[in-house]
Amino acid sequence: MYKEIELTVKPEYIDEYKDGYPLICKESIADLSRLTKEGTIVNLMDSKKKFIAKGYYGIQNKGYGWVLSSNKDEQIDAEYFAKRIKSAIEYREEFFNDKETTAFRVFNGEGDGVGGLTIDYFDGFYMVTWYSIGIYELKDEVLKALKSSVEYKGMYQKKRFDAKGQYLDDADDFVCGTKADAPIIVKENGVNFAIYLDDGPMVGVFLDQREVRKTIRDKYAKGKTVLNTFSYTGAFSVFAALGGSSKTTSVDLANRSRSKTEEHFSINGIHVESQEIIVEDVFNYFKYAVKKNLLFDLVVLDPPSFARSKKVTFSVAKDYVKLLKEAIQITNRGGVIVASTNYANFGMMTFRDFIFKAFKELGGKYTVEESFTLPKDFRVAEKFKEGDYLKVVFIKKVK
Repeated sequence: MYKEIELTVKPEYIDEYKDGYPLICKESIADLSRLTKEGTIVNLMDSKKKFIAKGYYGIQNKGYGWVLSSNKDEQIDAEYFAKRIKSAIEYREEFFNDKETTAFRVFNGEGDGVGGLTIDYFDGFYMVTWYSIGIYELKDEVLKALKSSVEYKGMYQKKRFDAKGQYLDDADDFVCGTKADAPIIVKENGVNFAIYLDDGPMVGVFLDQREVRKTIRDKYAKGKTVLNTFSYTGAFSVFAALGGSSKTTSVDLANRSRSKTEEHFSINGIHVESQEIIVEDVFNYFKYAVKKNLLFDLVVLDPPSFARSKKVTFSVAKDYVKLLKEAIQITNRGGVIVASTNYANFGMMTFRDFIFKAFKELGGKYTVEESFTLPKDFRVAEKFKEGDYLKVVFIKKVK
């Protein structure tokens, strides 16, 4: 049985928590100093000691934990997590039945009732990701619940928190079952991806861009020259090539991006020699492209929220307008820019303002062809819209 403590919610935040807001914020708690050990179960109370909600203490980004239940008597145990995992699986039944897509999200944090925890599915293997020490302290119950809820080949885990020397005794990310091949080959809308479940924090593809990649392949790529910036393992390039693009150019600063992109081309029957893969700082490549008068029909911009190279520090919040202006200058008239960000601290309206500002400063004109947020498997909590972090806009350059 886990220790439970009571925390007092400041009066101005009580209605929010009663209405289902899931993030336990520093500014909302009157006696935060009572929190000493992450993983502690907390009961949120008003000043008269009336129960509001139950959650756990775990430091993650701007939050100090997540609400788990509005039931005072709810036990946060394996049975609790099993109920939520089974509900999440039922919500995604169509994905389990789709033979053309064998990689997707099974459990998406607060969207499925447990903030700080995600579970991804890769053709029979499950990847559990812990986003705070707090939720990791509850790992035995979570893993017991997952094992009892699904049939599986094997399970892996990723820790996306700073443990400051704790938990470093883990030899690898393998948890139980059968160890996966390196890589395993999964499908996304019929396209192959090479997934490495035990090779650092990333597995080889970002699952939240599934609908965007399909749209590029099915509607925008045929006969087009494509520039894929911050290309990682080349997933957008692969879909563009399979959609009939005349040529793709993939640019990323990481040395391993070349071999990873070549691998993805190869397992999809695409001749690597017919595509271009460049290991270079994207901003340096933009300068080169302008100097050489290079123009593209489709440009994909999907930068990390924050990045630093030897000469450039990039922040989405401060620098995305500049990035867009660079892309606009090397996009053909009538061409399309796929502008994307996973930065959670502003919404789609602000992102569209960035697009407007970039074209205005260059004296250009554009139309918005379509836009995307998170796909269905990345379920978003109704009372936590900031969890819908993905923003993608297809922009047609008119002038």
